[in-house]
Amino acid sequence: MKLRILTLAILLSSINSFSQEVSNETNSLESQFDKIYRISTSYQKYKVISKDLFQRLKLNVIDSLNASKKLILERERLLKSEREKNEIIKTKLEITQQNLDASTKKENTISLFGMQIKKGTYNIILWLLIAALISGLLYFIYKFSKSSIITRTAQNNLLDTEQEFDQHRKKAIEREQKLRRQLQDLINKQRSN
Repeated sequence: MKLRILTLAILLSSINSFSQEVSNETNSLESQFDKIYRISTSYQKYKVISKDLFQRLKLNVIDSLNASKKLILERERLLKSEREKNEIIKTKLEITQQNLDASTKKENTISLFGMQIKKGTYNIILWLLIAALISGLLYFIYKFSKSSIITRTAQNNLLDTEQEFDQHRKKAIEREQKLRRQLQDLINKQRSN
């Protein structure tokens, strides 16, 4: 009987010290199991744990499990939210990439007569057109200057010809007048004879 009382006294003191330790510390479950094992009494090959300590340990385990579940649920929600954000960002990135590709294509092309032409091709066409226009202009300037020279030469020749013609006409008039005088002189001679 003394042994039972002594065992009960030891058990009560260990329960009191354990409850103070459990209430004072926020230990992990593993350390709480270790403490219960240390302060529990042994009976033959079994460990005897008080119901009060067991209930407290059970509540702590359940609280830890519930907290872990809440944490897991919260992290799953957060993960799901991040995945959704990631999908939205991927979609926006794809749209942005498509817009960038369209802008790059638009920037590298020029609309000419309703057709999209690359800038390099457009530049080649433009410079060929400019070269052709400059060549045509130079050809017409050459032809104009050649025609101008021919026209000036023809005008000079015309002036020379007109001068010659005027001289010839004057000579012809003088000859005609001379011939008329001679004819008049002959007519006058014939009348007088």
